[in-house]
Amino acid sequence: MIAFVSGPVAALAPDSAVVEVGGIGIAVQCAPNTLSGLRMGQQARLATSLVVREDSLTLYGFQDDDERRTFELLQTASGVGPRLAQAMLAVHSPDALRRAVSTADEKALIAVPGIGKRGAQKLLLELKDRLGAPLGTGPAIGSAVTTGWRDQLHAALIGLGYATREADEAVAAVTPQAEAAEGAPQIGQLLKAALQTLNRAR
Repeated sequence: MIAFVSGPVAALAPDSAVVEVGGIGIAVQCAPNTLSGLRMGQQARLATSLVVREDSLTLYGFQDDDERRTFELLQTASGVGPRLAQAMLAVHSPDALRRAVSTADEKALIAVPGIGKRGAQKLLLELKDRLGAPLGTGPAIGSAVTTGWRDQLHAALIGLGYATREADEAVAAVTPQAEAAEGAPQIGQLLKAALQTLNRAR
């Protein structure tokens, strides 16, 4: 298993990064909140999880080991693959997911694209004894985004399966919230607000 990759960031895309390790570029699939902390040419260390399929090997990257462990634990629930697990971590931090499961918060899980009411109920049952208790009372989601939050948010919504028009409308809907925020907006919080807007529109 590849537990982590460390090296300069060689490339950034809406849903992935390339980290140079020993002269080799390693492509890593990342959620928007992870990508927002990376900068071209700067050193990065990503905790990773390798997903093996018959026709592919995909490396998923995370801010820390807690995110990686949560990603792997989520996939022990029936019907949860790596894409849905990553979508859950794009909307909620590991501790926010633990809190949602421990308090049976269906709405928190339904906020994730691809999870409906019945699916949320099933996940709450299956994950109750797997994720553990919340570790603290820190911020639920997000890391600060200093530049280009609109592009990152738009790319995240496209990556989650929304149409370009829907992504445009959602970004426009959360712009007042982002501009009113003190300091840099947080991509995780904006993504959650955008998803709530899209869910209301459907």
